[in-house]
Amino acid sequence: MAKKTALVTGASRGIGRGIAIELARAGCNIAINYASNAAAAEEALTLVRAAGGDGVLIKGDVAVAADRERMVAGEESFDRLYAINLKGPYFLTQIVAKRMLAQEKDSEGFRGRIVTISSISAYTASINRGDYCVVKAGLGMMTKLFADRLANDGINVYEIRPGIIATDMTGGVKEKYDRLIIEQGITPIRRWGRPEDIGRAVRAIAEDRFPFSTGAVFDVDGGFHLHRL
Repeated sequence: MAKKTALVTGASRGIGRGIAIELARAGCNIAINYASNAAAAEEALTLVRAAGGDGVLIKGDVAVAADRERMVAGEESFDRLYAINLKGPYFLTQIVAKRMLAQEKDSEGFRGRIVTISSISAYTASINRGDYCVVKAGLGMMTKLFADRLANDGINVYEIRPGIIATDMTGGVKEKYDRLIIEQGITPIRRWGRPEDIGRAVRAIAEDRFPFSTGAVFDVDGGFHLHRL
């Protein structure tokens, strides 16, 4: 069953915040509407996540027609998701690459490695979170572009695509994915991924295990990417 999404107006404080937290405990994603107090809204978002849910912030005045439309359309939540998951990594990678280019090459002709963490959502359609899929797909292209641009300068670029990983963010859907992974075998390796699985992949790259690879995608997903009949 798809996770429910609740739009809670005035959710940055008081009764609205209390409602948002309880709905998060019930397993809902929360669209936290606030009018002006961004700090209070950020605090509410932290509490929603601590309650086992996830959420986005939507600034808007319910008394203003245009704001009401934006709340439902979710444009601001998309902008935030895009800024965190694609715009931020893109420009941060630019800054890091410039610093690396200023360094001398090592004895093997390398200046550094850049690793982008994306998701199986880069190629897996999830109609209930299309915005997330779109930005993760964008990270895949970002990896290719930087890999091509920086290869001749001794900087290799990689993408790691985690599968279903046991973290606090997936705690709210544990029962669903226990069933899909363990009972139905959605992944050939029938267990949840762990944060250390991703850490080991990054470590292998950092230790120069793949010097003749760039733009490569590493699927750390229990075999989810395999097409099976």
